[in-house]
Amino acid sequence: MSTPDIRVEKGHADPEEVAAITAVLLARAAAQPAPVIHRARPKAAWRRLEREGGFRAPHSWR
Repeated sequence: MSTPDIRVEKGHADPEEVAAITAVLLARAAAQPAPVIHRARPKAAWRRLEREGGFRAPHSWR
C-alpha cells in the first residue's frame, strides 16, 4: 500500500472533502500565470547635464 499524497493533519475528512480540495489544488496549479507587463522604454540610469539644476553643493563630487 502506498502512502497518500494528501494527509489530514487534524480532524477527519470524508473522501468527498479530500477530492474537493484536490480538485482546487489541481485547478490552481494548472492556471495560467498573470502576464508580466513591461514598460515600453526603461528609465535611463544616467542624467543629462542640461536638465540638472545649476547649483551643486560645494562638497559634492560630481
